[in-house]
Amino acid sequence: MSTSAAQWFAVDRDVIEVRGPDARTFLQGQVSQDVLALTEGDSTWSFLLQPSGKVDALIRVWRTGEDVLVVDTDAGYGEATLTRINRFKLRTKADVTVLPWKAVAVRGPVEVPVGAVVGWAGPDGGFDLLGPDPVPPTTAVPGDWADYERRRIEAGWPAMGAELTGDTIPGESGLVPITVSFTKGCYTGQELVARIDSRGNNVPRHLRQLQGAGLSVGDHLLDNGAEVGWVTSVAGDRALGYVARKIEAPATVTSSSGVPVLVSVIAAHHS
Repeated sequence: MSTSAAQWFAVDRDVIEVRGPDARTFLQGQVSQDVLALTEGDSTWSFLLQPSGKVDALIRVWRTGEDVLVVDTDAGYGEATLTRINRFKLRTKADVTVLPWKAVAVRGPVEVPVGAVVGWAGPDGGFDLLGPDPVPPTTAVPGDWADYERRRIEAGWPAMGAELTGDTIPGESGLVPITVSFTKGCYTGQELVARIDSRGNNVPRHLRQLQGAGLSVGDHLLDNGAEVGWVTSVAGDRALGYVARKIEAPATVTSSSGVPVLVSVIAAHHS
């Protein structure tokens, strides 16, 4: 269910700057998106992957200058992202530093201002503002964390620590169409992503939207008594969770508490 009123949310994000003559070429070899294609002011979602191809972090990359890129990720995952970036920064003319920036997420029918960065939009649109002191638009009203989580779940957007962990394969998340370039050069973790894509994204499970009463994070999902998935995030009767490939959405399964659960494909990024 979409919400027509525009809201803004103060969101915790961990922010890192990569600055120097090698900044863009260095990150190009580390992330799944084509950052060399970004012009100044452009931003994109990307994965930072383990050499095995599993997820280290879902990040946003924003080109703010000729040789300056800003990388941000969900709160609590900045240190791991910083460590991961520095691990491969050998003989590279680029400085990697933490920025004490803030983020404002705007969701709903609001005109996108200059300087906004890409955000998960949801059914009513949206964008993010990122900087030392971002100012929310006066046409939006403040919302609380519960509102933000509900909108995130309705949009089918995965969060680090919930839907995305070190065991997640990018193809399971449904985000490959907006986070991966298949025309750029090599990057860390590319082999698994390319191999799965060549096989039609034939992964064991997919992130799905769920609807059912009384769901809780960690609930098992059952089909004729056999476990076929689990719940990762909940807001009211809406939830996200991973469901086995053999369950072709739309479908109905049962939660471990015996409640029917409707399984749907995430409209924003089909998988």
